[in-house]
Amino acid sequence: MSFVRYNPEDSVISAESVVRAMWSGDTYTLSTFFTASGYTEFYTEVYNGNPSISSSELQFDVQYGHIAGSGSFPINPSVQGYSPSRIIYGQYRNLVYGTETENFSFDGGTTTADQIYIVNIARSRYKESIQPGTFNLTLSSGSDSIQLTDDSNTTSLTRFIGENRVFYIISGSNGNAYTSSAATSPYYGIMLPDLGFVVLDASGSLSPYIQAANLSTSSAQYNQVKLFTAISASGNFQAQSNETVSSRYFFTRVKNSEFNYTTNPSIIDANGNLLYTTLINNPQTFITTVGMYNDNNELLAVAKLSKPLVKDFTKEALIRIKLDY
Repeated sequence: MSFVRYNPEDSVISAESVVRAMWSGDTYTLSTFFTASGYTEFYTEVYNGNPSISSSELQFDVQYGHIAGSGSFPINPSVQGYSPSRIIYGQYRNLVYGTETENFSFDGGTTTADQIYIVNIARSRYKESIQPGTFNLTLSSGSDSIQLTDDSNTTSLTRFIGENRVFYIISGSNGNAYTSSAATSPYYGIMLPDLGFVVLDASGSLSPYIQAANLSTSSAQYNQVKLFTAISASGNFQAQSNETVSSRYFFTRVKNSEFNYTTNPSIIDANGNLLYTTLINNPQTFITTVGMYNDNNELLAVAKLSKPLVKDFTKEALIRIKLDY
């Protein structure tokens, strides 16, 4: 077997952004929604098919949070307010603001949103981030419906909360507001594309499209199911994912004086003589595979050519190998 060491100039690293449909099977629009039997107050998982079928995959979770713990049964009945809804509100407050003192607000801090809904997209679906301008979610209740989108196409500014990019949720489609000016469209929530979730205002602005949350603490209320009902009734959830794929290219240079003799032992007879004497003065090989080894001669990767490449002393070749990671 012949080995040639790669030189530093024989490899280069490249990165490209790959945008693709969010949902399983490269589906852009998710139109059917299923949940597993039995609920927890912390979250409800949403699948693209019956969860009892092995081919069904998790797409996203829906959750409900309340600043004071209303709308869910206390974890310890003797400690009022310590409930799933309060834990969820605090969890996402810390994720977004990095503090326990700043509360959610969707109007520039004028009023506090005591209640929130969360659409948390599965990590395997959004890859690295949600692609801004592709988030379209329709909520329906009876004859009332609204299509929500992010406001990425209404501003040239990149806004941040802490270190995370943030876009506001408005009425519109494909990152554009339905109204002539985005300023006249109320904010219904925020999208943090790099964290893969959307926080919606559950305090009243979406009340025509989502059944009002039950704030009782006497029993489990499963308020997040109300958001699921509004989503599934519409049958329209569109989004795309964005992922930076890093690639390393190796340029395998095959010079005219190299790799002209086969190392296959079947080419010689029992006495060590060549079976084909024409190969003595006119050797010829067919390159089919390039193996990549480390310094310990351990095979790390194999690149196969689409068809055999004829090689002799009159030919040279440059084989480009791409490794994605």
